[in-house]
Amino acid sequence: MCVCRFVVSISVYSLSARFNLLKTYSSYTAEYLVRVGGLLTWTAISTPPISKSGGTSTDYSVTLPGRRKSRKVNNFGELEMGLTSLNDTGEAMKLCVFDLRRGQTEGQELDKILFFYPADLPISTQLSVIGLSEGLITFTRIFSPDAPCEVIEAEMHSHVFYEAEPDIWMVMVVEKDKESEAIWRVDALRSILKEAHSLFVMFHGPIRSLVDREPTGGLVRTHLYYFIMDFLSAFEKPSPSGYCCWGKCCNCDFSVGKRLQLPNFRDSLKERGTVQMLTVGREAALEVQSLVRVLESCAGNANCHSLTMFQDLLVSTSLSPIDTVNLFTYAVLRLTPLALSSGVSSWTNSRKASTSCNTSAGAVLANSGTVVDQYHNSRDTSPLRNHSYPFVRPLQHSKWSKGKDGFLVTDIWGSDVNDLMPTNPTIWLHQTEEKMYLLGYQHKGLTVILLIPVSSVNGEQGLALVKQQILESASLKMFKVEEKLSRGWGGENAYHVSGYRYLLIDGDRRISRASPPGKVTTLAKDSLIALTKLREEVDLEKDRAKWDNSGREKDLQICMRAKNNAWVIARLTTGKELFMVLEKASETLLYASDALEKFSDRYCNGAFSLD
Repeated sequence: MCVCRFVVSISVYSLSARFNLLKTYSSYTAEYLVRVGGLLTWTAISTPPISKSGGTSTDYSVTLPGRRKSRKVNNFGELEMGLTSLNDTGEAMKLCVFDLRRGQTEGQELDKILFFYPADLPISTQLSVIGLSEGLITFTRIFSPDAPCEVIEAEMHSHVFYEAEPDIWMVMVVEKDKESEAIWRVDALRSILKEAHSLFVMFHGPIRSLVDREPTGGLVRTHLYYFIMDFLSAFEKPSPSGYCCWGKCCNCDFSVGKRLQLPNFRDSLKERGTVQMLTVGREAALEVQSLVRVLESCAGNANCHSLTMFQDLLVSTSLSPIDTVNLFTYAVLRLTPLALSSGVSSWTNSRKASTSCNTSAGAVLANSGTVVDQYHNSRDTSPLRNHSYPFVRPLQHSKWSKGKDGFLVTDIWGSDVNDLMPTNPTIWLHQTEEKMYLLGYQHKGLTVILLIPVSSVNGEQGLALVKQQILESASLKMFKVEEKLSRGWGGENAYHVSGYRYLLIDGDRRISRASPPGKVTTLAKDSLIALTKLREEVDLEKDRAKWDNSGREKDLQICMRAKNNAWVIARLTTGKELFMVLEKASETLLYASDALEKFSDRYCNGAFSLD
């Protein structure tokens, strides 16, 4: 292996990062690991001397190429780099969104910050986190312009990077607590950032377009603040069984009490950014196809799209994979029967409470304004002080309910001034960048979502006609489809396979299927930790394959023996992935491999067979 080693210094003054060549090392060092496209290992050596302008000088050594390895980090180094101990703040996570194109002049560095959680952290801490992040991003681009920085692994924290849009970065800093269950995969944490951004764009459009529309930043900060806070802290109690979505979906809220619950090793048999599908027979599939045709014809000649779900499982979709994932994720969070029952509320009660809710919200704004006002220097850039910016909060809890006619209603998007009827929700499609009305209809366990181009109907009046047409032409078909799907539904353990705990992923179609969480909880902790480490290794291999310009995917199989003698296996082929835990397998690897072959032949049409 060819190794290139050199040292560069990044001096962080306020928010700016500058590069200087150093000749000597300091005796005080702290090592960091930075992953860039799965190809590089970066070791940061922190030096204590403070530069003349008050910044902290930090050396970086680079090893090309190499595997990521565990290294210890000196706490002094973390503090010098502005990565203050999260124990000091009482928060186990920090999350920020910033724009590298803003705040380029001296004294305007605060303009970079579009969102920061927790918002009440000192400005110096916020600037330190973003200053370090900007410095590392700029530094890594020099040597790897096509593979952005992904993660820094320190002794006490992980720092996860995601470039959501060109020069728009999201960074998550999470605390490592050896006494808790804070063992996670980096890609699982990055998937949270990806999901938050995808959902934000679906409702509000790209962040860059909001920045350009209102250059002071007040508009985009307002939208980001409310959206991400609702995304992270929706104040929904977890289900009594400890899992949600009939054991199928991993797109759940993170809040447990006042503490955010991030994906850890116990979620290693889940995959965010995918949908979970219901397997249906031929007769039921034909009924669903007939229903979709009728639904999409109810809007006349408009180019409509639809998504059909049973319980929290996808039945059919006419959307692109990424739009399907986004809408499916939102439906599971807020629209399906289970989501509605978790925050029971009627439209009438919602309307009666609107005044008091608005008053309460106003009080929150008044009390919180001083916190977010610290982001900005000008009088009109605070999202919480300037209430003139219109915004919607689509991730609020208990804001959706089912009307008497079966249609899903909400006042999140406001209401018509004349008749006080709610304004119909709208979303943006990723593939076509088209704005669509969202119509949801629900009958028992069946949820049907119809998307109609805003440009094709005459506002709320035109939508009322479409709803009437749906009730007249499609309601009986929906009743029939729901009955057939219910008859064939096997319950929350429908996809349990005795003796196996598995996760099956189709990356091309963004579909996953896994053992029910109720069955996963029977696995030993050692098995789940081993699986997490195995998946981390697979993530690195996939990243390397993506950036080696080979133009083709590699088949891969990794087997690992856990401390409790369980077999943990990963097999990848042609865009599909299978992860499996076998706790009752025999001592031989041959037995475990044979068990995987049997699973592949019976449940995957031989997709993972070696023959």
